[in-house]
Amino acid sequence: MAEKKIEIEPSWYELMKEEFQKDYFKSLISFLRKEKQCNKVIYPPGNQIFEAFNRTPVSAVKVVVLGQDPYHNPGEAMGLCFSVNKGVKIPPSLLNIYKELNRDIGIAIPDHGLLVDWADQGVLLLNAMLTVEKNKAGSHKNIGWQDWTDSVIRKISENRENLVFMLWGNFAKSKKPLINTKKHLVLESVHPSPLAGNRFLGNGHFSAANNYLISKGISPIDWTIK
Repeated sequence: MAEKKIEIEPSWYELMKEEFQKDYFKSLISFLRKEKQCNKVIYPPGNQIFEAFNRTPVSAVKVVVLGQDPYHNPGEAMGLCFSVNKGVKIPPSLLNIYKELNRDIGIAIPDHGLLVDWADQGVLLLNAMLTVEKNKAGSHKNIGWQDWTDSVIRKISENRENLVFMLWGNFAKSKKPLINTKKHLVLESVHPSPLAGNRFLGNGHFSAANNYLISKGISPIDWTIK
């Protein structure tokens, strides 16, 4: 059965197992396999498609950062939204995130873009689409990933309490109806892309997230990137 081949952290498999059985998800996997058979280049690499989940088990999630789709240029996408591996130039949106981090809580701007330190502390770095074709932004927007990740957002909203959801940009904000705002904090702002006129700067989301977590008796995130 195809669903048994999904390599994802056990608590996420348990939470999402019904979705893996659904026709849309089976069609999604079939589509990706056919694309690879046609020698299409898909990002991120297959073993990193579920990296956000493998790094951050369900019970560990404290903060959810929602991105749109993976970077589509060679060598960039690695399964965590906004993140790139060390040695890869820091993308403009991530640089603005770092600038706000520095402005908000005084953390020095890192010299790389790898965000595993966040993921390992409970920051679910979730793209709404988990794959993309090389050099074709948004190319997998309608293959079924959004059905799956919408379900992820819904299920963690239902099954967890006192999470912080960071919704940056109109696309991310459109997912707000999936979240129970009575039991979670939702922080909204423009997208960190420079195309948004740098209005992301000044939103104070990092300090707001930690203040909320602390108020609920939850240890805050150390936003430092080592």
